Amino acid sequence: MKVGCFALVDPFSILEHQLERIAGLGFKYADVTDNHPGGLLGREFGFSATASLDDNPADLTAMFARHGLTATSVCAHANLLDASAPFRYGNAEISKAVRLASGMAVRDVITTEGEPHTDWGRGLSRTEQVFVIVEKLLEAVRLAEALNVRVLLEPHGPVTGTIDGMGAVLDRLGHPETVGVNLDTGNSWLAGTDPVEMARAFKDRIWHVHWKDMSEDWVEKRGQIYGCGMAVIPLGSGVVDIDGVYDVVKDSPAEYSTLEIAGDENVRQSHDYLRKLGCE
Repeated sequence: MKVGCFALVDPFSILEHQLERIAGLGFKYADVTDNHPGGLLGREFGFSATASLDDNPADLTAMFARHGLTATSVCAHANLLDASAPFRYGNAEISKAVRLASGMAVRDVITTEGEPHTDWGRGLSRTEQVFVIVEKLLEAVRLAEALNVRVLLEPHGPVTGTIDGMGAVLDRLGHPETVGVNLDTGNSWLAGTDPVEMARAFKDRIWHVHWKDMSEDWVEKRGQIYGCGMAVIPLGSGVVDIDGVYDVVKDSPAEYSTLEIAGDENVRQSHDYLRKLGCE
């Protein structure tokens, strides 16, 4: 399994700077992380590390190539539990991410439902949660299938953070050759799930991995929040059974994985840790 780096290494700097830093840390792989439709003032004025979903895919591919990097996924983490609205990242943005990935010859778009922020979203039953997630993903999945792109669900919400919830969405959504799982070791643990058990449950559908370890001070928050963007400790120094997860996913279909870890030394130590386990 190849290891890449989350493309948000330094705050308040543009995407090209992130890619330069990632290459400087010795990586060959990175993802299209933060993104948006249309234009963004922060990108134009140099303080936001984001790509536009409306970018020319060739330009983004060339940017990665300038730094000797291969893009391995396009992140499209969404809010799928609140009502659809023009100001919410949802179906339209995921579909644009699929088109961008296709244009970049990137196989995987990674998405999730996120946590609801409205009373309406928080009031949904589990059955309703699964329904609204699937309803918002279905056309993006059909588009992905037509463009030979895969849509990967990440445990990063109250439904996908559980084994039964993830399974329910996968079953209802169908398209098993197009829809898979991006296992996030930290997020699944934070949701209250054993990441090793989640890896075993979806081993044949895990096509990408996000690596995080979590420190002891997160224990009391388990089951109360459903994901964090980056860990702040190196792999192997926290409470997540990284070795146990790797022992499962090393035999999964996943070719690529991504470190979601802050701090240069933490990143280096984590990369070394995974290499010792057998990653590239």
